[in-house]
Amino acid sequence: MKIYQYRLLTKIILRILIVSFTFIPSFSTAQINQTEKYQTFFIYYENDAFNGTDRHYTNAFRITWLSHDLTEFDEDTRLPRWGLPLIRNLPLINRPGFQRNIGLSIGQNIYTPEDISKRDLLKEDRPYAGWSYLSLTFHIKNTTQLDVFEVTLGMVGPSSLAEDTQRTVHKWLRNADPKGWDNQLRNEPGLMIGWQRNWRLFRLGERDAWAFELIPHLGGVLGNVAIYANVGNEIRFGYNLPFDFGTSFIRLGSGIEAPASPTDPRLRRQKNFGFHLFADVEGRAVARNIFLDGNTWKTSHRVDRKRLVADMAAGFAIIYKQLKLSYAHVYRTKEFDGQKREQAFGSVTFAINF
Repeated sequence: MKIYQYRLLTKIILRILIVSFTFIPSFSTAQINQTEKYQTFFIYYENDAFNGTDRHYTNAFRITWLSHDLTEFDEDTRLPRWGLPLIRNLPLINRPGFQRNIGLSIGQNIYTPEDISKRDLLKEDRPYAGWSYLSLTFHIKNTTQLDVFEVTLGMVGPSSLAEDTQRTVHKWLRNADPKGWDNQLRNEPGLMIGWQRNWRLFRLGERDAWAFELIPHLGGVLGNVAIYANVGNEIRFGYNLPFDFGTSFIRLGSGIEAPASPTDPRLRRQKNFGFHLFADVEGRAVARNIFLDGNTWKTSHRVDRKRLVADMAAGFAIIYKQLKLSYAHVYRTKEFDGQKREQAFGSVTFAINF
């Protein structure tokens, strides 16, 4: 396919998802009781400008919608009939006593080398790369455990439109124009399949009071874009803690901020304000990262990827009525040989139940 054909395909997919979001409120709620009727809408934004830099993992956004609780996944009439047998056969999917949700996401990640002022290929630094994608997510949860299954389809390369995004934003903000996008990774369709489990390991404190929680997680991703296994834990302390599964970032497992119990303060008419601090750590054993390893089937710029990477984050979250706003400052260890400095970036999440 030619570049203009890839761009056209990307735009068509994005428009289809936008239309899908337009019809989200029409999903049936006939069999959902008063405490289980809420859907959740999320906006995620991450940028290293929060750290005063413009390099490496430099910008990302993700928009996610998560359905109300479904008795069965086939209650959602907008899922294709041909896919239901496959969905029913997913592991852990049909456990009694668990809630079920379906999520849709659209997002884009942008990666650049440290010096964006040079047109030449910087062989010792990470490639320019963009990743635009759509995700279908399945949540299976009760008040103590959440399993997330996610299928992501997207485009790497010029058809991701990452170059257009960065140039446009830099022009608006009157920042330096990135010069080296001619060296970016080549067009490649991307597919990832992932699973993550979060569970409430420990909670000390009562509802409507100060409380402390431990929420560990583990999972993994397979695909031509990324292959890794991850494990981590979140610690949080505050007043009127939400009854969800912590804070998610732009990676596998988004949407875990949705309420998992009618006792969540966002689903109550009274005492629906809360505040908490949190710290999160995650380690990943990485077998593939296309944004460092280069294209799968074509020759492209690449660097030597590190096999072990860790993220450490700290931040705060505020709950008011049906809203939750959180900010985290994330520190990431070096991802490739020759990387001069570790990276830090800010992560903002806005979630609303409706």
